[in-house]
Amino acid sequence: MIVTSTEFVPEKKIIKSFGVARGNSIRARHLGKDIVAALKTLVGGEIEEYTKLIAESREQALERMMEEARKMGANAVINVRFTTSAVMANAAEILAYGTAVLVED
Repeated sequence: MIVTSTEFVPEKKIIKSFGVARGNSIRARHLGKDIVAALKTLVGGEIEEYTKLIAESREQALERMMEEARKMGANAVINVRFTTSAVMANAAEILAYGTAVLVED
């Protein structure tokens, strides 16, 4: 599966467009990680626990988007974007979306 943030795939021709493919992941923070994060805010620096949490969620959202695109008959997703939103206290959603297309050489 080709995934790109551009409106085209270099050296490929778009044969068919299937519409928007999307995948999301909602993750809740862990109390233990919140304590570590709170301590980290006292000394500064990256909060690795949250970085890892968001990275895992982003990868899961991408995988789900690609799976939806495959089910539509696509072999590529173009113009891919991410968005995030708070769903409730201590939980966030990451949404990956793009246009599912069929490309060929």
